[in-house]
Amino acid sequence: MEIVLFVLAGMAIATLIYGIMIYNNLVRLKHSVTQAWSNIDVLLKQRHDELPKLVETCKQYMKFEQETLERVMLARSAVASARQQGDIGAVGNAESALRLGLGNLFAVAENYPDLKANDNFLHLQSRITGLENSIADRREFYNESVNNNNVRIEQFPDILLASRFNFKAAELLEFDEEETRDVNVGTLFG
Repeated sequence: MEIVLFVLAGMAIATLIYGIMIYNNLVRLKHSVTQAWSNIDVLLKQRHDELPKLVETCKQYMKFEQETLERVMLARSAVASARQQGDIGAVGNAESALRLGLGNLFAVAENYPDLKANDNFLHLQSRITGLENSIADRREFYNESVNNNNVRIEQFPDILLASRFNFKAAELLEFDEEETRDVNVGTLFG
């Protein structure tokens, strides 16, 4: 009888330890998603701070392109609003509009040789392009973290603890088709 109790106690302890390990892994994944989003948020804020400088520099040269500049600033506001609300889907949509606007702005800038030669414009263009590349890298890492989290909370036996302790699926950061489509430079000058 003592052996049976000893075996049952051993199984209970092993089950408890296994449950603790699952719980700790779920917590780690949840915080990995949060950290990955924070990394993106920092880059979005940095770009948010750079865009007004870029638009002001462009305004000095692009007198007839106010609509392009306004679209960039409206998209910038939409990204900031979505970030503040923590709405990942809205961030993705606003990011798509902003990236399209920036692509148009840089394409239209080709029509202004003085602007293209301006050191401030070149610095800001380089800085924003670098931030865009960093955002793309961080977006990939964020989506990988989200995917790992979402798969794990749906797997058995993890789902038992995930549902019990209210672990939630996270939302992927996706951009619209506009993001991957080439800018039609011909329509910009037509």
